[in-house]
Amino acid sequence: MIKNGHHANEEAGTAGPGGPACTPKRRRLVRVWCDGCYDMVHYGHSNQLRQAKAMADHLIVGVHTDDEISKHKGPPVFTQEERYKIVRAIKWVDEIVEGAPYVTTLATLDKYSCDFCVHGDDITLTAEGADSYEEVKREGRYRECKRTQGVSTTDLVGRMLLMTKTHHSNLDNPDYQQHTDNFGKGPKGNSPWTGVSQFLQTSQKIIQFASGKEPQPGDAIIYVAGAFDLFHVGHVDFLEMVYKQAERPYVIVGLHFDQEVNRYKGKNYPIMNIHERTLSVLACRYVSEVVIGAPYAVSKDLLDHFKVGLVCHGKTEVFPDKDGSDPYAEPKKREIFRTIDSGNNLTTDDIVQRIIANRLQYEARNQKKEAREMEVIESLNRKGQQDQSEAAAH
Repeated sequence: MIKNGHHANEEAGTAGPGGPACTPKRRRLVRVWCDGCYDMVHYGHSNQLRQAKAMADHLIVGVHTDDEISKHKGPPVFTQEERYKIVRAIKWVDEIVEGAPYVTTLATLDKYSCDFCVHGDDITLTAEGADSYEEVKREGRYRECKRTQGVSTTDLVGRMLLMTKTHHSNLDNPDYQQHTDNFGKGPKGNSPWTGVSQFLQTSQKIIQFASGKEPQPGDAIIYVAGAFDLFHVGHVDFLEMVYKQAERPYVIVGLHFDQEVNRYKGKNYPIMNIHERTLSVLACRYVSEVVIGAPYAVSKDLLDHFKVGLVCHGKTEVFPDKDGSDPYAEPKKREIFRTIDSGNNLTTDDIVQRIIANRLQYEARNQKKEAREMEVIESLNRKGQQDQSEAAAH
């Protein structure tokens, strides 16, 4: 029996007649399995893993290979090595399994001693159109968590392909709507799992993602700032290197507002708005705190307020402030500025180029996925109507 997501054998023993109390039983750890492609990882994936971890003591995440994804869905944007690394960096993940099978079986759950697996309330289909969780659902070793509204890989890819400045504030834009329709619509209509909806930020969601830990005496407070748009493996490598700059690091990430990012990056940046970028960064295990809408110049007031001992920046270009000044002039004057070479040159721009280069493949992939989902929905609807008719007949 499971109580509140944990096994019921956690209660202490009781005293027998005339004897001492029994030794309390040790509660067996609950091990939970999640799996997926984790391509273009965004805060929706992180939120699924956060919810799964709330049901577990130990969360194991299986990540599929490039070959498996290509076979069942189409080509991934990121390589398997990149995808393994970014999932490892999500703070709710305890362990990852590289090259996990696409179809989740009881044999996999048993191999890793997992009690059950957790997946979002959408459906994952194999190349043959079967539910990849069918076996574990049938055996009662499947739990569902709520899918995060307002974000999907389809939507993010659509934003990149459209290249407008309005996508992060205006989803009513007819050009954007037309594009997302082309990108995520099968011949028979729209699937609720692949469509686009507006993300609505709440204070509760930020609290769920935040660590809530204040810096302790002896912690080294390190500050970094930037857009951290489309949070990716290049960001992960940089933040990991920043984290390694001290024995007891407390890393604060300053995120610039959308207008500020667009000022220095141009084009259609940022692809993710400030709310989405906040959750993406908070999900990273190397980050302790986020300043939402940080000033572009790292000022004396900011450094003093957070008691910052070190300011880091990557090898990417530092754009001047509006008045042409160096935004890092103050930390440089204090001699607390450090340039970090993470050894990874991947940028958000590079990811956009990957998407554009493979645009037709991604559009075909998503239309095929949508068509299969619509077939499943129609089949479920038919079964529901049939069950109602039979019940009425009885």
